[in-house]
Amino acid sequence: MKAEDRPGTAIIFPGMGPSQFADVAKFMLLNPFARKLVATAGKTLGYDLLARYRASESDYSEYAQVAFLVNCVALAQWAEAELDTRPELIAGPSFGSKAAAVHSGSLDFAEAVWATAQLARCEDEYFAVEHRDIVTHSFTRTPQARLAEVLAELDEQGEWYDISCYIDEDFYMLSLREGRVDWLQARLRAMGGLPLYTMNPPMHSAAFGALRDRVEAEVVDRLTFADPVLPIVADQDGSVLTTGAGVRTMILDGYVKPVRWPAVVETFQRLGIGTVRVCGPDGLFGRVGATTRNFEVVPVNPRSAMQPRRRAA
Repeated sequence: MKAEDRPGTAIIFPGMGPSQFADVAKFMLLNPFARKLVATAGKTLGYDLLARYRASESDYSEYAQVAFLVNCVALAQWAEAELDTRPELIAGPSFGSKAAAVHSGSLDFAEAVWATAQLARCEDEYFAVEHRDIVTHSFTRTPQARLAEVLAELDEQGEWYDISCYIDEDFYMLSLREGRVDWLQARLRAMGGLPLYTMNPPMHSAAFGALRDRVEAEVVDRLTFADPVLPIVADQDGSVLTTGAGVRTMILDGYVKPVRWPAVVETFQRLGIGTVRVCGPDGLFGRVGATTRNFEVVPVNPRSAMQPRRRAA
């Protein structure tokens, strides 16, 4: 069934990628939805979010992460008000799970802000001591059969690895020792693959069970998850979540289970979704072929939200 034959609409909150303050500053300062959420975030955290974010030198600092959450939620609120968007499902792969929990009605925004800051601190402290030599590398143009060859070679070398994200039929993220990244990139290029970027700290691996336990005890156990008003499609397996307990588990499992984006795409299709609105600064999930081949994709980002809109007479 083609996208135009599926009348449903879903919201996608993207995973977090590098986002510069200059790219979102105007939106955060002027958009009424963003301004309200920025104020709530500042009151919750006890500091000026915009000032801290502006001064931050890390793409994934606590302040950058909270700002990303603010922008994603604000853009979804703006889209519902200005574009008359009434989604039937929500998905939030990787970092986007927090925004999905908020917009679905499962998690209070102020609680999500506090949790995002606390989780960022937990992750920094954990990876400063544990798995210091592990990174997550993304690459595309590598079909499954070619990937299997690379993994077999790593097995022969006695190297540890874990697939952290299944993005498309030829697009993956692999966690491995940082010292093997150059070898991996060269091997991928030799077989026609395209290495992209390396994330440090790494993400989504069964090796991080101790981190999952820590964030559950120190952060997640202090949150209240209501049953979502809008169902969430879990990024780990494409299951449809309708309970607060399910949303809580999804967020925790994000530390130890890989993202399987094709499973989310399949669920969207099965449930009649033809249009997806990608709410947030996005460089991946709204652009990857698994999404663009199967849906009408409507980007909802800070730039589009700040463009003048023509009003009906």
